[in-house]
Amino acid sequence: MLELIREQFGISHVNQGKILLSLAIAMFLWLTRFLLLRLVWRQTEDARSRYLWKRGISITITLTAIILISSIWISAFQKFGAFLGLLSAGLAIALRDPLTNIAGWLFISTRSPFQVGDRIQIDSHVGDVIDIRLFQFTILEVGNWVEADQSTGRIIHMPNSIVFSKPQANYSKGFRYIWNEIRVLVTFESDWKAAKSILAEIGHKTSNALSKPAKQRIREATKKYLITYTHLTPFVYTSVKDNGVMLTLRYLCNPKKRRSSEHSIWEYILEEFNKNKNIDFAYPTTRFYNQGKEKDD
Repeated sequence: MLELIREQFGISHVNQGKILLSLAIAMFLWLTRFLLLRLVWRQTEDARSRYLWKRGISITITLTAIILISSIWISAFQKFGAFLGLLSAGLAIALRDPLTNIAGWLFISTRSPFQVGDRIQIDSHVGDVIDIRLFQFTILEVGNWVEADQSTGRIIHMPNSIVFSKPQANYSKGFRYIWNEIRVLVTFESDWKAAKSILAEIGHKTSNALSKPAKQRIREATKKYLITYTHLTPFVYTSVKDNGVMLTLRYLCNPKKRRSSEHSIWEYILEEFNKNKNIDFAYPTTRFYNQGKEKDD
């Protein structure tokens, strides 16, 4: 059989042995990966743990296969050093994008601008990172046509090289909280001071509990970043608009709970304003002036 393969395909007995050994190593490592994943799946049902184990095992097995198979063929490669040099230069040009993606993967793995589970924004895309691979990473999109940063259900695959050309905003790293604002417009005739007091009380009731852990996060974040927040408690700002007095409630919230926090706060606002007859919501209105009638009156 070996002699027939040599005559038909021109593959020497030595190279045939190397091919068979390479295939044996690949099959053995594939079987090892399969058994390890079966063991992990039996030991835990946590999706995040399973994902991390799968990625770690896959990367380890792949690197092991490259090292073992390369060691088999390295002597043959040495005989064609000049040819391989020219070939590698040509491949570097032809495969520029894939190589840049690999460099991006190395950057993501070592510098960790984001990791699986983080909510990030790159270019116009916002989403939760659900996978990081050698050539691309994947996010579960939020926002877009869906309001208040909730999932759209779409999965977006992005090349790793984008981390070198586009800025990345990480909602979950560093400070780990975001500031959110709710704007409430009341009429000029309303008791705006009472409305402001109600908003301040609601803000403290719903989000003041985050102030203490946020302070701890800031202390941790200042070890790496220049973050100088001093006031972390909810606050209500006052301004005047064309149609009334604008009251803006500014408060801390979890990036992934922005909509639920707005939902709770707006329900409190509607309930409390309904109890106070001196507070009315403002909305765009049009007034007409009849000069003749005004003079008669």
